[in-house]
Amino acid sequence: MLMQNFNHSNAQGLPRTIPNRPGGAIEFLGMPKNFPCNAEIYGECEPAEYLYKIVSGTVKTYRVRIDGRRQIGGFYLPGDIFGVEVGEEHTFSAEAISDCQVLLINRRVIMARAACEPAVARELWALFGHESERMQHHILLLIRNAQERVASFLLEMAGPISKGSNIIKLPMTRRDIADYLGLTIETVCRTFANLEATAAIEVHSHRQIVLRNRSALRRLNG
Repeated sequence: MLMQNFNHSNAQGLPRTIPNRPGGAIEFLGMPKNFPCNAEIYGECEPAEYLYKIVSGTVKTYRVRIDGRRQIGGFYLPGDIFGVEVGEEHTFSAEAISDCQVLLINRRVIMARAACEPAVARELWALFGHESERMQHHILLLIRNAQERVASFLLEMAGPISKGSNIIKLPMTRRDIADYLGLTIETVCRTFANLEATAAIEVHSHRQIVLRNRSALRRLNG
């Protein structure tokens, strides 16, 4: 999931997510690889041989339920690391939302280095902790109502993407947003329209949102 630099609760009590962005000790071990838009990076239940750090582009992780519905687990932007697993297999699939360059970091090499290099061990420990917190944040998000989920998502996206600007350029589709928030596309579109009607946001296009009233969004997020 897209994340801030440090984990902390906002004024309304819902924790903001944090980026899986360790320092150079882990990144130094990566080898670059390019993935075109819509390419699968790895599949669910495949061996978790690597960690992946995004240099450019956007990636989503997802799984398909028994009933055929898709659940998106997170969106990852440049600087984020994904593919963090406790077990030996991937619990989600990963797919490039746009053309991406990704650093592939061999998991066995990291574990071996962590056994003898404290800096690598500290980064690896922090990375697993961050991923656990990200998952907890997503679980909390899914028990909220539609407006609260969409408001939280927009505030979350405003952190890493807009960098202080009120304009958010969304790399993902409405279907992706719906599958991430556990809503239907119709509900997401209707909620965007409702937020626009209250002047909390302005929808320029499917991929560009202007935050007109962050305070209103934060109230919904609390």
